[in-house]
Amino acid sequence: MSYAIIETGGKQIRVEPGRYYDIELLPVDEQSTHTIDKVLLIHDEDDISIGQPFIEGATVAGTVMQHRRGKKVIVYKMRPKKKTRKKRGHRQEITRFMIDSINYNGKTLTAAAATSGAEVVEDSSDEEE
Repeated sequence: MSYAIIETGGKQIRVEPGRYYDIELLPVDEQSTHTIDKVLLIHDEDDISIGQPFIEGATVAGTVMQHRRGKKVIVYKMRPKKKTRKKRGHRQEITRFMIDSINYNGKTLTAAAATSGAEVVEDSSDEEE
């Protein structure tokens, strides 16, 4: 199992190909590809590469699925004995990002498992006939 740890939106996220993640809003159109080059760590089979702070030549490519808004967070401030109350809500803008591949020095270490899964389904249908 291969994975990478990337930095986006001031947060560090462990990502795997073929899965989607909700990250801070990216200024990219929906259904377009985006490459993240702030890769902190890559784990591929038995090989681990750690950056200081980032790995040079490492990228994570993915597709922006959609732009959304997160869950509402209620901010409630009250000063006791003063009859002062403030209630505010906030919804963070987020992007749903599908990880397609992890690349290191121009070589694709891992690609999305969805394509290989589709091939397996086709092979099993041929065996049944």
